[in-house]
Amino acid sequence: MEGQNAEKPLVFAYYVTGHGFGHATRVLEVVRNLILAGHEVHVVTGVPEYIFTTEIKSPKLFIRKVLLDCGVVQSDALTVDRLGSLETYVKTAVIPRASILASEVEWLKSINANLVACDAVPIACRVASDAGIYSACVTNFSWDFIYADFIMEAGDHSHSIIWQIAEDYSHCDLLIRLPGYCPMPAFGDAIDVPLVVRKLHKPRSEVRKELGIGEEQKVLIYNFGGQLAGWKLQKDYLPDGWVCLVCGATEGQELPNNFVKLPKDVYTPDIIAASDCMLGKVGYGAVSEALAYKVPLIFVRRDYFNEEPFMRKVLENYQCGVEIIRRDFLSGRWAPYIERAVTLKPCYDANVNGGEVVAKILQDVALGKGPTSKISGSRRLRDAIVLGYQLQSISGKVIDIPEWYVAQTQFISQTLEHENIIRDPSTAKEIEAFEILHGEHHGLSDTIGFLRYLTELHALSNGDNCNKNQLRDSLAAAAIFNWEEEIFVARAPGRLDVMGGIADYSGSLVLQMPIREACHVAVQRSSPDKHKLWKHAQARQHDKGQDSAAVLQIVSLGSELSNRAPTLDMDFSELMEDSHPISYEKAQQYFSQDPSQKWAAYVAGTILVLMTELGVRFSDSISILVFSDVPEGKGVSSSAAIEVATMSAVAAAHGLDISPRDLALLCQKVENHIVGAPCGVMDQMASACGEANKLLAMLCQPAEVLGHVEIPSHIRFWGIDSGIRHSVGGADYGSVRIGTFMGRKMIKSMASEELESKRNLRKVEGTNEHRSDLLQTEAALNYLCNLPPHRYEELYGHNLPESILGSDFLEKYSHHDDTVTAIAKTSNYAIQAPTRHPIYENFRVKAFKALLSAAPSDDQLSALGELMYQCHYSYSACGLGSGGTDKLVAMVQEMQHAKSSKSHGGTLFGAKITGGGSGGTVCVIGRNALRSGEQIFKIQEMYEATTGFLPYVFEGSSPGAGKFGFLKIRLRPRTT
Repeated sequence: MEGQNAEKPLVFAYYVTGHGFGHATRVLEVVRNLILAGHEVHVVTGVPEYIFTTEIKSPKLFIRKVLLDCGVVQSDALTVDRLGSLETYVKTAVIPRASILASEVEWLKSINANLVACDAVPIACRVASDAGIYSACVTNFSWDFIYADFIMEAGDHSHSIIWQIAEDYSHCDLLIRLPGYCPMPAFGDAIDVPLVVRKLHKPRSEVRKELGIGEEQKVLIYNFGGQLAGWKLQKDYLPDGWVCLVCGATEGQELPNNFVKLPKDVYTPDIIAASDCMLGKVGYGAVSEALAYKVPLIFVRRDYFNEEPFMRKVLENYQCGVEIIRRDFLSGRWAPYIERAVTLKPCYDANVNGGEVVAKILQDVALGKGPTSKISGSRRLRDAIVLGYQLQSISGKVIDIPEWYVAQTQFISQTLEHENIIRDPSTAKEIEAFEILHGEHHGLSDTIGFLRYLTELHALSNGDNCNKNQLRDSLAAAAIFNWEEEIFVARAPGRLDVMGGIADYSGSLVLQMPIREACHVAVQRSSPDKHKLWKHAQARQHDKGQDSAAVLQIVSLGSELSNRAPTLDMDFSELMEDSHPISYEKAQQYFSQDPSQKWAAYVAGTILVLMTELGVRFSDSISILVFSDVPEGKGVSSSAAIEVATMSAVAAAHGLDISPRDLALLCQKVENHIVGAPCGVMDQMASACGEANKLLAMLCQPAEVLGHVEIPSHIRFWGIDSGIRHSVGGADYGSVRIGTFMGRKMIKSMASEELESKRNLRKVEGTNEHRSDLLQTEAALNYLCNLPPHRYEELYGHNLPESILGSDFLEKYSHHDDTVTAIAKTSNYAIQAPTRHPIYENFRVKAFKALLSAAPSDDQLSALGELMYQCHYSYSACGLGSGGTDKLVAMVQEMQHAKSSKSHGGTLFGAKITGGGSGGTVCVIGRNALRSGEQIFKIQEMYEATTGFLPYVFEGSSPGAGKFGFLKIRLRPRTT
């Protein structure tokens, strides 16, 4: 900005987040340009002063050591402490909020600040507003977005943190958005700028000469932001002839002779530019410098950091990134990834003068030339959109996201497009590439779409249709199959919980409808010596001295739209111990060690369950491709669909004859014991045993299918997604389940005491055995739902406590007799509501099932709807409600009772939260009529207007895995 000085020097207050040095180093470039323009800059930060003072020697730079946010707390460079982060933020910025606002406003006035700039510090925006000063935020993410993932772990009580951060950001006058940006809906106006990158001090040749490294020497820079976490580095981690330059090593740390310790104050950009590739984590600093200096970055994923998918995609778009699996990183199998990285040709050619551009914009805003409109953060960021931040491949998000992200989302959704595929005459030709040797696609458009996609993958494996924007999961999928051999395909749908829900684990009758959205899994088995292995898997086997060993390779399509790793591979020997399958507990620990690959437990877990429960031994390698069109976190059983489809395909490939019911029970073991989610069997049974356009009626004692109930032609069900992510692995669901089992134990105890009392009374008074049989049954109550509501009201309900401390319960009752949950001594568990719910829900479901066969009438529909409403409010009493689902149910009620100008009421009659609750999807019942569809659309619009989130609507049904069977396909031989 030299030569662009303002009419008079300005005073800038620049607040910098305490999250790592990367934010400070990019702020440094902006500050440098502001000072070059003659302005005075006060940097408010908690990072060491030398980061600024060693680079900027000017009396116009002032450093004020104040920390106003904490960013993310990490136990090491890769591990995020979600609860610790929120707790630290509360201590740093929430508890002292009033004093921060007062002192910062006073300070801003004391320096006569013209503008507040901030790198993601939320409260700085509010401080500026209170002081009557313009503010601008310069960042690629905001903390409301990052913390959105954390509050699901912490629970509902932490929501207020997000609302406050969003409201603070809403006071910002301008968002200056850096490349690789995340959704930031709390802001109003935004300007996109080039990369802000530190400039080089020395050329590559001079840097290498100073380090004593020749021009031909291959160099890796090891750069984890100064966080080595005690990782021990060994000589054989590097390919022969390579040297590694280590940033952030401690003074006493010993390194092998091919690793070089860099000085603490080394200027990292010069070292990066002088290296052949970099090994580190995905963060703005590392990514921007890798792109600017065209140095490939080998990256390890961090857990629970929502910035990563966006920065990672920028890397991959410009052929500058290679992911190393955490297991291989920690065990030192770096060579295959380094060798892959040096073959890349980074091609980032956009401007890297962001520091200068940002400084000019800040100067203009300070002079009153910039946009100043404001939007309420709380209005744009209600809970539906915050918890809908999970980056799923699902349409309906109206948040401001990058163009490439929209494109990739559309690519995935179009890959398995539901509509118009089977109507297109060209479709048949596209799937003729494969010969169906067994089974049929049943005319299902998503199955036809999946076969089309396999055709595209085959073309991709031959190098056709490949481009720099190709998703990595697709590239990995194209490489795992031997396309000349047989492939087995299975399909399993998600389910809409019409009635029953969480009463399944209490033995209730449930009614479940398999939905149109489904998971497809393709499986191929091959001899280990013919199996196509990824290079890092080959290297692992070579290190073990194995010429060929059975390997499991999994690709999950769509993972790149989340922060999950798209692949997992493991030797089958890792599932064995002393010639026996490893325990479920050890398997759960194995898949939990890397959160980015924890999803693989749903897939690989089916293999272990087959080994453990059925004694199956797998001698061949197995390749598995998973694509699920069932969106996650919506309460429609995405996990059950994956488990059932995977086990069905694996069973088909190995000639295993497993009935749908038995397969569902086996899949429940995957969920309970390997994934570690305490769900009932309802979801897996619906996915495996369901039939299209029918409700699966199942008595969960443990899993007795009573039949399939035809949905009357005048009735229709819809599912409306609230946008609030739900999880049966969450604390709310688990604590309600524990409370339910506690209640059953207490009822059994009360019945036993009453029975003993009556026996003693008979001995003394010679009374008859009035009600003794009932009490005996209730003293041995195996399923809570077998207790009639009137008995509960008469004898037990009023004697149950509202809640109980875990330690108090254990002291009196020892155990709650549930094998898949554990009582925490220090936790307080609700008892009355969780116990009452399944008893009455079982009664409601029976009444609902009977009413479905009644004569069609508005009274019938009203009664069915009333039962659903009662179920919904019973969920809320248990603590499993949510603001978003309550809004949707209220909107259905409003639509139902609204009177139009023609005095006609609505055609929707009831709604309820579904599945595990605490968010997810609402099930709606209505008349099967065009007007009902119009009202559902109207509710979509109303919900979007209220929350900023356009909900996805589930409608339609499809067959379960048992009815679908499986496909055995083979590529047709090429004709000459």
